[in-house]
Amino acid sequence: MSFAIAISPHGHSQKNTSSVMRWTIFALVPGIAAQCYLFGWGVLFQLLLTVSTALICETVILRLRGFAILPSLRDSSAILTAALIAVAIPPLLPWWMTVLATAFAITIAKQLYGGLGQNPFNPAMVGYVLLLVSFPVPMTTWQVPQSIASQTLSPSDTASIIFNGQTTGGLTSYQLKSLVDGTTMATPLDHLKTESGRGHAMNELVSAPNFKAISDDGWRWINLSFLAGGILLFLLRIIPWQTPVAMLTTLGITSGLAHYVAPLQFSVPEIELLSGATMLGAFFIITDPVTGSTTARGRLIFGALVGALVFIIRHFGGYPDGVAFSVLLCNILVPLIDKYSQSRVYGH
Repeated sequence: MSFAIAISPHGHSQKNTSSVMRWTIFALVPGIAAQCYLFGWGVLFQLLLTVSTALICETVILRLRGFAILPSLRDSSAILTAALIAVAIPPLLPWWMTVLATAFAITIAKQLYGGLGQNPFNPAMVGYVLLLVSFPVPMTTWQVPQSIASQTLSPSDTASIIFNGQTTGGLTSYQLKSLVDGTTMATPLDHLKTESGRGHAMNELVSAPNFKAISDDGWRWINLSFLAGGILLFLLRIIPWQTPVAMLTTLGITSGLAHYVAPLQFSVPEIELLSGATMLGAFFIITDPVTGSTTARGRLIFGALVGALVFIIRHFGGYPDGVAFSVLLCNILVPLIDKYSQSRVYGH
């Protein structure tokens, strides 16, 4: 083997911030389409709310700071943050909560620290956690898939419940959270966490018809759709492989070991990997080049820590899904991870 030293000018990857952001937004399309198919028009309404709020807030803050507006808006970073918030929140969340989360993410979590490239925390997750901590009930009120729901919503009914709190027929979002037989059920992770805490065996819970309809025919396809978008980003070499692989491997190993030790208490790794925000977090959240680790070994450590924390929070914390909290906690550790995971300089 020979070691070749190259002098400038070096080759350029031809990727800039704008193209990376736009390809990432494009990779979100399969997941957005799956959510629209399963949950209806609310996903698109939330997307319109988040994008418009993000662009307005970005414009106002840039003007107040005396920065050029159009060049910053063209990098599409605000739109990506808005899209991530839109797919993370329940489709029928009240409009003012959506606006609050997006405005907080752009003005506080991003621009307050100096704008793109200066923020230590993922802005989308900051906005999401703000709502989750402040309004836990509406943030965990997800609808069941339309195919098994007792009521399907038209665009006008969807807009009415988002902006007025109820449909034109007077139904609230909680009343719409029901199956064809009139019984209600939470998301798969929330249902397993609640019912296992009441002493129900895990194998009975996961084999129930209602759970299979929501998990296998609902959230599984959403996660697989985000996985497809993540694979596209891999092929385009926009995201590194270390971070998502480390997160998913760690989550799979820990959940597998837990299920092996206590099968009546912990679910199989497949449910852990294909429920909640697992694939969204693995490929679109923790791969953020600004708030994630920048070294090869650091990315492995960062992803593994996120995966371990997701499992811990899901099963021992107060929330059914722990992706957002895990990401923010690990964002704090990024400077320390990067410091001790740097490659040795050649010749030293």
